[in-house]
Amino acid sequence: MDGKLQNANVEQISNFSWYRDVCKRFFDFVFSLIGIVVLAVPMLIVAIVIKIDSPKEQILFRQKRVGKNNHEFTIYKFRSMRQDAPHEMATKNFENPEAYITPVGKFIRKASLDEFPQLFNVFKGEMSIVGPRPLIPNEGKVLELRDEYGANKILPGITGLAQVHGRDEITDENKAAYDGKYALNMSLLLDITIICRTFFDVLQSRGIREGK
Repeated sequence: MDGKLQNANVEQISNFSWYRDVCKRFFDFVFSLIGIVVLAVPMLIVAIVIKIDSPKEQILFRQKRVGKNNHEFTIYKFRSMRQDAPHEMATKNFENPEAYITPVGKFIRKASLDEFPQLFNVFKGEMSIVGPRPLIPNEGKVLELRDEYGANKILPGITGLAQVHGRDEITDENKAAYDGKYALNMSLLLDITIICRTFFDVLQSRGIREGK
C-alpha cells in the first residue's frame, strides 16, 4: 500500500466514529452479557470435562496479549494444552503442538469452545466481539504491520476479518492488511457478516492449522 495513503487511513481510523466509539461498545456489552448467561451451562460443562481430564491442572489459560493502542491485558481461554507448554509463543510457531495439546483440548480447539471465556474480556471492555485477534507481545513483526495499517488503533476481537479470510492459512502481511481494512471500514453490517461467516467456518473447522 502507498505510504501516504496508509498514513491517511491510520489518521482516519483515529478520528471519532459513532459506531466504533459508542454503538459498538454498547452492542459488545449487551451481547457479551447475553452470551455469558446463555453459555453458562455449556461453559460449566467444558470446565468440568477439562478438570476431569487433568485434575491437577488449571481450567483457564491466562496470557498477556496486546490490545487497543498496544496496551497489554490478560486474555482468558479454556486451557487446551498441558501447563508446561511454552506460554510466550504463538501456537502457530510450535514445532510440535500436538505434543502439548490435551485430548479434550484437541476437541475444544477444533470447535473453538476454548474461546468462550473471552466473552468476559469483551464484557470488561478489553476486547470486542469483532476485531483483530489479540497478539502475544513478542509477535513484533505482526504488531509492526498492524501499526502500519492502523489495526492496533481498535479493540481486538474474538473473531475478525482475517479469521474469515483464511485464519491460520494466510501470511502475516495479509492478516495485518485485512485487520487494517476492517478498522477502516468498520460497520454494523460488516460485523454481522463476519459473525455469520465465523459461525459457518467453525462448523466446518475451516482455516485451522496448528504449528509450523
